[in-house]
Amino acid sequence: MTLPLPVLSPPLLLLLALVALGRHGRRPGALPRLAEGGALAALVLALCGALQTAVAGPQALAIGDGPLAIVLRLDLVGAAMSLLIGFIGWVVVRYARSYLDGEAREGAFHGLLLATLAAVQVLALAGSLATLVLAFLAIGLGLRRLLMFYAARPEAQRAATKFTLVSGAGDVALVLASILLWHGYGTADLAAINAAAAAGSAPAGTGLAVGLLVLAALLKSGALPLHGWLTEVMEAPTPVSALLHAGIINAGGLLLIRLAEPMQASPGAMAALVILGGFTALFAGLVMLTQAAVKTALAWSTIAQMGFMLLQCGLGLWSLALLHIVAHSLYKAHAFLASGTAVQAVLAVRRPGPVAVPGLVAVGRAFALALAIYALVAGGFAWAFGAKSGQATALGAILIFGVAYLVAQGLADAAPRALTRRTMQASTAAAIAYFTFHRLAEAMAAGALPAPPVPGPLETALLVLTVLSFGLVAVAQALFPHWAHHPAAAGLRVHLANGLYLNAVLDRLIGGFRTTKPL
Repeated sequence: MTLPLPVLSPPLLLLLALVALGRHGRRPGALPRLAEGGALAALVLALCGALQTAVAGPQALAIGDGPLAIVLRLDLVGAAMSLLIGFIGWVVVRYARSYLDGEAREGAFHGLLLATLAAVQVLALAGSLATLVLAFLAIGLGLRRLLMFYAARPEAQRAATKFTLVSGAGDVALVLASILLWHGYGTADLAAINAAAAAGSAPAGTGLAVGLLVLAALLKSGALPLHGWLTEVMEAPTPVSALLHAGIINAGGLLLIRLAEPMQASPGAMAALVILGGFTALFAGLVMLTQAAVKTALAWSTIAQMGFMLLQCGLGLWSLALLHIVAHSLYKAHAFLASGTAVQAVLAVRRPGPVAVPGLVAVGRAFALALAIYALVAGGFAWAFGAKSGQATALGAILIFGVAYLVAQGLADAAPRALTRRTMQASTAAAIAYFTFHRLAEAMAAGALPAPPVPGPLETALLVLTVLSFGLVAVAQALFPHWAHHPAAAGLRVHLANGLYLNAVLDRLIGGFRTTKPL
């Protein structure tokens, strides 16, 4: 059997991490360049692994046997995630060379960064329940140490403590789910569990196990109401915020994708993901719009995107969920690393002039036009390539609502003709891009991930409710300039800026995390 090359990345990164932790002080010589070289080597191995998968198909390496066997499996999901983690990891390590230059614990940071990357690479290739659990535990330990890099800051202590509690609860849920799955299916191999579930096997305890998997995914993804730790990671160095998007904050989605067949066999679990994921996306998206700090707004954006990822999993759009993880990780990691430059760029330019405010008629026309364009594009793709599932069509409608907001700007009475033309082009391009990437993702994932289930009455009702909810929020956002100066709107903005105090309530319930001694 050919050795899957990406499995060499974790031991390489761990070896370099041990070297870095041994030289944990300021300006540790050539160590930052050595760390960058190791991260680049991991990226090259991931690229070779992707080529291996394309040529030879899935491959696996097993260490030991039985329920505690460590299995590393290189398949479509593993190759895509390993390549993503390798690329973002290399960029983050390279960025950290300059960002941490001269810090008192510069060497220690590189060591912790490499060790955490090694754990995430193991998670990407996990082929057994034991490997999943160990990888999640190792990621939690590494990320806690990174969050505590500035250990003297009470805010950093609070964020690390809150993360430990939430992540630890997710680990407990995952361990219990793993025990139930192993006991029910008689195997801890993920491929065997998926095959048995696809064949219709549903042993006793599977329902509870799937419910625990949903809980673990919610806790690991920063979903409401236990999202507060994610908005407080700003106390860690900026590379940590970018590193989160290299398979850490989106690990909940990866967990669901890895066990897609048992998940899809439970309509209740899928419905829970749709409801909780959709609500998280809507709520966090609204809060994001009220944030003044760039990094805090990006953190709330991440929460919203993770909610949308969970929604995609709940709809059974597994290939799109994987594509979303890759696309969001790339753009959000770049956004965090470029946040300082973005602030400087905004301050350097002149204030924009008056903005065209669309009226109620313009907004109605915009949404009708955007949906009409979407319907035409969907019809064209259906004629050329065959009809898609109701879930995919509904998801596309949700995405097009964001473009409809731009179209409304272009249809305002005071809008210049060039703006109107650009917004129409944007709506058309967004619809074409959605269906194009969807088709490509499904073609690549054919046979590797299950197809979306046929929606029943419950799923249909949830689809309609989800589309209407996102549509109403998009319309309210488009009309916001008309009621933004009302006292009630000002009060609502304050409450939203504080996340409706859900994080404060959680702090109060669990003791407030007093991290400093009273004077």
